[in-house]
Amino acid sequence: MAVEERWVEMSHGRTRYFAGGSGPPVILLHGVGYTAGGDHWWLNWDALSQRLTVYAPDFLGWGLGDRLMREYSFAYLVDFVREFQDVLGISRAHVVGHSMGGWVAALLAYESPGRVDRLVLVAPGGLATRTLASMTNFSPPTREEVARQWAERTPPGRVDVEAVAARDFAKTEVPGALEAYQLILRHMNDPEHRRRYHLLRRLPYVTAPTLLLWGLQDRTNAIDLAQEALSRLPQAELKTLDCGHFIPTERPEEFNQLVLDFLLR
Repeated sequence: MAVEERWVEMSHGRTRYFAGGSGPPVILLHGVGYTAGGDHWWLNWDALSQRLTVYAPDFLGWGLGDRLMREYSFAYLVDFVREFQDVLGISRAHVVGHSMGGWVAALLAYESPGRVDRLVLVAPGGLATRTLASMTNFSPPTREEVARQWAERTPPGRVDVEAVAARDFAKTEVPGALEAYQLILRHMNDPEHRRRYHLLRRLPYVTAPTLLLWGLQDRTNAIDLAQEALSRLPQAELKTLDCGHFIPTERPEEFNQLVLDFLLR
């Protein structure tokens, strides 16, 4: 494949990421799920890497890399992206973020505009201050539950869900994975922290041209949040797809084309 697994040493320890392709750099930031990681962009990176140099890291606290056993904040996650850029010598890049990754991407564009060329927010978090039941009532998924999630979030027959579930479930067996994730959720789902890092007051100051991507059947982020974000961003456009919250895997071909069209404009 054009994109391969790599490792880099950062201040918290080793971080896994996926990279490859040619063209302008783009950093792909994944969502919050317990078994999430940079490899959750695997239905997207081959198409994107034909025209772009793709980087898809495991966030600090996710994937197969070293854990930081702290109840850390959104500020940690945003600075993780900056450090990732620094250690790889990426002074400026396009940034694509899904769900929590979209929240972090928008915070990065607000705090460090010189680091972001174009921004793609895929059903981003941070637009509502309410807590999420999936975080409040979290319990570690079984391998069967991970397989069922992939079956629901990918086109029928497109992937070997058992093989992908086995790959994802390996992340739950990393020493300290559960304890680190519980610390992350404790901070991220705290009402005061969600209010403090709310995006709506920040979006008017995001100068990067922005593409909002939304699923019309998204039960996590209702379409009215997309309209609210669109009204506050200075340079933004909204595209909707006939799917739920997991656009990159539910509608990979449409997602890939929309992202390429926007980033290479």
